[in-house]
Amino acid sequence: MALPTTSVSYRIRRRLGITEVRREKMSLASRRLSEITWAVMKHRMGGPGVAILAFFIGMALAAPFLTSLGIIADPEARVGSITEPSSWAHPFGTDHNGKDILARVIHGSRISLLVGLLASVIASILGTIVGLVSGFYGRWVDESLMRVNDILLSLPWLALLIVLAAVLGGQLTLGIIIVAIGLTSWNFTARVVRAQVLSVKERAFIERAKAAGAGDIAILRKHIFPNVFPLVFANTILTVAVAILSESSLAFLGRVDPRSLSWGVILFEAEQAGATLNGWWSWIVMPGLALVFVILGFSLLGYALDEVLNPRLRER
Repeated sequence: MALPTTSVSYRIRRRLGITEVRREKMSLASRRLSEITWAVMKHRMGGPGVAILAFFIGMALAAPFLTSLGIIADPEARVGSITEPSSWAHPFGTDHNGKDILARVIHGSRISLLVGLLASVIASILGTIVGLVSGFYGRWVDESLMRVNDILLSLPWLALLIVLAAVLGGQLTLGIIIVAIGLTSWNFTARVVRAQVLSVKERAFIERAKAAGAGDIAILRKHIFPNVFPLVFANTILTVAVAILSESSLAFLGRVDPRSLSWGVILFEAEQAGATLNGWWSWIVMPGLALVFVILGFSLLGYALDEVLNPRLRER
């Protein structure tokens, strides 16, 4: 006789270590995620932000397939005359090496988005750790970490990155760029997390956890971090825009390895070739507009998430 479906599913969950309590938590988390997603999509800024980012992320993921299918040219191949104007074959024209600008802009989205996402993850992890430790322990730990944070906030990040590029040999590789931007972008996340921790740690359930004998790590992991994670996530989305702008600024100044094709590298090549003086506007406008819209998309989504996840902002 066949086992009932409920019995089979129960045995599978037991084998996977999914208890009823954990299953209920997963169900609640799934419903909460669905509610947040719909709230962001219906938000006046969230909907446009998601649409913009979906377009650029889709373009970045599809770039290799578009090239292999012959829909766009190889970004590194000479396919036309030097600085050829816009045409049906090359909608944005070609650069000083005869390379298709449309293909380079589409492929450049891959590096720009990759740098932004990975650097923001590094910044968020570091900022979250500093904010949790600073807010939870307080006293001299809080004072020390926040004074270091204040010093780093007072220093110009672009100058720090340029100095780092000079120390490391003039031009930064992709990996160094990601780490460098991540290490210089965690300050605001740390402040946001610290402020939330100071509020959460005074609540009754934290006192009950301490009375029950829970250690500091357990309290931070099980009780405080879940309450600050929504703000960390919203702040991470905003940090992506800052990271993309940072990489583009460094690339435009010639501090990034030109083999890492990004929108900033395209703008650097245009500036070096005198595109502005010669009136080759599509070479400058297209990567510039791509940067503007991507940063706008991440900013709109970040502000929408912040408003959806922050009760005080919702009340306003």
